Amino acid sequence: MSDQWDGRGLPPVAAARVARAASGGPWTSMLTVPSAAGLSATEFEPVGEVMGSIVQNVGWSGYGGCGAWGAVGFGGGFAGGGPMAPAPAFGPYVEALRHGYDTALARMQLEASGIGADGVIGVTLSASPFDQSSREFTALGTAVRSRRPHERPSAPFVTELAGQDVAKLVGAGWLPVRIVYGIAMLIRHDDMRTRAQASWGGGNTEVTGYTQLVTAARAGARRDFTARVRQVGAEGAIVSDMGVAMREIEPAENHRDHVAEATVFGNALLAVEHPRAPARSSSLTYMPLRSTRETS
Repeated sequence: MSDQWDGRGLPPVAAARVARAASGGPWTSMLTVPSAAGLSATEFEPVGEVMGSIVQNVGWSGYGGCGAWGAVGFGGGFAGGGPMAPAPAFGPYVEALRHGYDTALARMQLEASGIGADGVIGVTLSASPFDQSSREFTALGTAVRSRRPHERPSAPFVTELAGQDVAKLVGAGWLPVRIVYGIAMLIRHDDMRTRAQASWGGGNTEVTGYTQLVTAARAGARRDFTARVRQVGAEGAIVSDMGVAMREIEPAENHRDHVAEATVFGNALLAVEHPRAPARSSSLTYMPLRSTRETS
């Protein structure tokens, strides 16, 4: 294994694997049987499995103080008696996440281009703990190529959708062109009301501050997701996953904050016209309820 790689392009081992795949021979696929069967109804055929990976140190450059004080603010707004705000100190953390996901996807696209693919379907995009401060971001999928003569795209399209879903979209005049995601992080100080509601003796009651925190974080992730759909020039998107995680931070003794991290993942869609796109087909078959003798 070479130790001279500078982080640009593909790692040497991955580049060698792509070269072997591009030279011909049996292709491999990560598609399930239903996905492969669905794909056969389109102009695309599988040409090989591809992946992208990066181990990224994920952290932040410093915590900007308590959510109730310091440089954060919510435009004068307060939630449940305590302020809630975007957390600028977590900017490097969010950028590390973006760099990890983007790099894994870009390296997977490089592999797909290297074997002459037009797109990658059934992509699994994940971030797994590597050690105490690092995560491995991976993108795995099956590269596909169009059967009809055409000019190869500069960058293959990428989608999490399975073959049967791609077939339905293509038949309806849509192509999933890119995986997009939105991320938002908000911080909220635990004021007296929140502490009382969240305490052991608080009973079975809603913690309104936490409810507002996760709701606002999800809304921020949705806005970021929508903005990125517009950036890629797509006309719409299918959301595949929404998540939120909340963790506690104690910037000082008896001084507690909560940070919410929300994400939205999906597939950006572009309206296209395929001259050989399969005709729409109904998934329902209508059968007469009366005897065939009566209708003969």
